[in-house]
Amino acid sequence: MKFIGPLMWEHRLIERMLRTVEIKLPVIQSQSNFDPVFIDSVVDFIQTYADRTHHGKEEDILFKELGKKPLTAEHIQIMKGLVKEHQFARKTVGKLVEAKIRFLEGDKPSLAEITGSLKALIEFYPKHIEKEDKHFFYPVLEYFSKEEQDAMLAWFYEFDAKMIHEKYIKAVEATEKTVMNTKLKKPGG
Repeated sequence: MKFIGPLMWEHRLIERMLRTVEIKLPVIQSQSNFDPVFIDSVVDFIQTYADRTHHGKEEDILFKELGKKPLTAEHIQIMKGLVKEHQFARKTVGKLVEAKIRFLEGDKPSLAEITGSLKALIEFYPKHIEKEDKHFFYPVLEYFSKEEQDAMLAWFYEFDAKMIHEKYIKAVEATEKTVMNTKLKKPGG
C-alpha cells in the first residue's frame, strides 16, 4: 500500500461527517437552535480526527519529508496553500466553538456565526480534499523511493497509534485540573 492510501481513506470519513453537518444545518437554521452535543461531536471530530490526526500526518510527516526534496515550484505552492487551508479550518472551528459558548450564555445572534462556520466547513473541505486527492498526493509520490514510501506509511501508523493516548492524556489532565481547582475552593466561599 502507498502512504497516500490512509490519507485518502481519512478523507472519505471526513466527507461522511460533513454530510451529517450538511443535513443538520437546515434544521439548525429553521429551528434557530442547535443540539450542543451535535456541535461538540463535530468539533471533536474535526479537531481530533481531521486536524490533529489527518492534517498532523500531512504537516508533521509528509510535508516535512517533502521539504527535504527538490520540489517543483508548483508543488511548493500547492503545499503552502494546503498549510494555509489547514489554518483556515482551525480558525473556523475556533470561531464555531466560541459562538457556541456565547449562544449557550444567551447571545442568540451568535447562531448566525455557528451556522456560518458550519457552512464554511461544508464548503471548504470538499475543495481541499479534491486538491489533495487529485492534484497533490499522486504527483508527490514521485519524490520518494519505494523504501521511503514504506517508511512513511510506517510513520503514519505510529503517529495514529500515539493519537488515542495523546487525546486521553489531555482529557485526564483537564479533568485533574478541574477537580483540583474545585477541591481548592472552600465550600460556601
